[in-house]
Amino acid sequence: MQPVHGINFAPFSPRGALAGEAARAELRRMRELTGADTVIFCPAAVQATPFSEEMDFTGAHTTADEELLSITRAAKDLGLRVFWKPTVNCLDGTWRARISFFDHDVPCESKWGPWFAGYTAFQTHFAALARQAGIELLLLGCEMTQTEHREAEWRALIASVRSVYDGAIAYNCDKYGEEYVPWWDAVDVMASSGYYPVGSIGQNLDRIEQVVRRMNKPFFFAEAGCMRVQGSAQVPNDWTLQGARDDEEQNRWYQALFAALATRPWLRGAALWDWPLDAAHDNPYSFCHAPALATIRDAWQR
Repeated sequence: MQPVHGINFAPFSPRGALAGEAARAELRRMRELTGADTVIFCPAAVQATPFSEEMDFTGAHTTADEELLSITRAAKDLGLRVFWKPTVNCLDGTWRARISFFDHDVPCESKWGPWFAGYTAFQTHFAALARQAGIELLLLGCEMTQTEHREAEWRALIASVRSVYDGAIAYNCDKYGEEYVPWWDAVDVMASSGYYPVGSIGQNLDRIEQVVRRMNKPFFFAEAGCMRVQGSAQVPNDWTLQGARDDEEQNRWYQALFAALATRPWLRGAALWDWPLDAAHDNPYSFCHAPALATIRDAWQR
């Protein structure tokens, strides 16, 4: 696997947001300002709560197939590699890692069976579309921590995806979860979310390396980032953190990340979180108007 100098672009965009010239212009701007060679698009599914069996990947909260294909073509025209990461989110704001049900079926309670049927339909829909689009790597979700122990269902899901998609398959586990996915052998590439405290990035990479060498598979951070908020470098995974804006806090974190990456050639890079569609969608994790932008560009040029 070639090194990934990637960015998650406008993740979870609602219907229509990625259509038109404005989205393509922002994609060009991202490419020019960062020197990224890879972009990840994150088409979404939504479910009402973490305990809902049903999910929707065709409604207003989700990117339409044709606009996803169109922005993918635009990215390829810019010379970018394109990965897709279809991701489910909860409309009530609960983090997707909390999606869970009883491990034994209980009358009048939500069940794993119907949920996995819906999740498989979601992933195979985009897998078939990914084959049509020539997508190099398909990530089957992100941070689905409390589903990962359902090994039989995940293996069946991966088999269903392989029946309609012939590219490489990956999965994006959550930070600190790299050694707890029991079906890593079923995917081609391992990935996780690299939101590690600034002082322990190297320590955690050393821990992850042991898992990667045991599985003998490529690994990269499918997400990595830090907010422009005072204190975020110590808890970069906490998107609820409140505080004063601190661009240098974010920049210091990125400097530490790239210093750690530079000494670990087994780690195949990172896809940073994130690049918003426009100023109206700016968020504390974005770096497009911050000093970290120069740090990222310089690191990737080296």
